[in-house]
Amino acid sequence: MKKSLKPTLTYVLSILGLLCCCIGGLGVLLSGPAALIAHNKIKAAQLDPDAYEGTTKALETAKIIAIIITVINALYLILTIYQISTGDFMEEFQREYQKAMEEMQQTT
Repeated sequence: MKKSLKPTLTYVLSILGLLCCCIGGLGVLLSGPAALIAHNKIKAAQLDPDAYEGTTKALETAKIIAIIITVINALYLILTIYQISTGDFMEEFQREYQKAMEEMQQTT
């Protein structure tokens, strides 16, 4: 029985990684493994093409998407680390917190 080259897991992890991009670039923890999974499946299919059914085109596309999302997340993670290390992050958080508190006091 031949194994199939379904790229579903790679796509799901990549999309979840893109959604987690807004959380300080932590989507790299999902999109990075997605790229590795796709890479390993493609490599296995190229080494033993008789054991797999279908082509690797869909999996190669999923791998490219995973790599792009990993790069986006890595850049956002670097930006977040820079903001935390320079202190901009805490100052901005304190301003937003103060603004929210003032708005709450005005509504009550």
